[in-house]
Amino acid sequence: MLNLSFDSILPSEIQSYSGHLILTTKKESPKKCEKPLLNEDIFEHPPTVIRGKMMQKLNLNLEEELLILGIDPGQQIGLSIFYCSKEIESSFHSSVEGLVLHIIQILGGLRAKRKIIKIGNGNMTIAKQIVTMLNLKFCSSFELEFVDEHKTSPKIKNFNQRGKRDMLSAKYISQRDGYRYSILPLSMTG
Repeated sequence: MLNLSFDSILPSEIQSYSGHLILTTKKESPKKCEKPLLNEDIFEHPPTVIRGKMMQKLNLNLEEELLILGIDPGQQIGLSIFYCSKEIESSFHSSVEGLVLHIIQILGGLRAKRKIIKIGNGNMTIAKQIVTMLNLKFCSSFELEFVDEHKTSPKIKNFNQRGKRDMLSAKYISQRDGYRYSILPLSMTG
């Protein structure tokens, strides 16, 4: 699912391995290792979180740790996720609840100085459902922007083939600015 190339090595070869990142079991992990190392428990996370954690480990001279989620609300909900200025996911979801559960995994799984959710204002009913459900189920703060989504839907042949238009709209939404709100979890605000 991640489409990564890799080398298979023995535990005794870890210290001399010339690659950039090592994935191993906790049992076979050396006590000290100069190479960035991840253990097999990383696969408990969704692929997007795994990509982000790999970026963190590799320390790719990334810009400010910023996690931006662009959402195009509608019948099919487009989602675009940028982590440290790189798009790490483009997907679409058919239910608000499924989307919110996925977003919670991403927000909870990735470390970032700022976590910003940008939602298009084209369908405020669904946008408000997403925000309400996030506020009820996610126990940390995040920033929220409602973004003008005028001219974010590209003209694609075959209407909305496999959600392409919704995903592209979400990407455009993630790059726009709107009025920013700080959302504090209900556990803090009562």
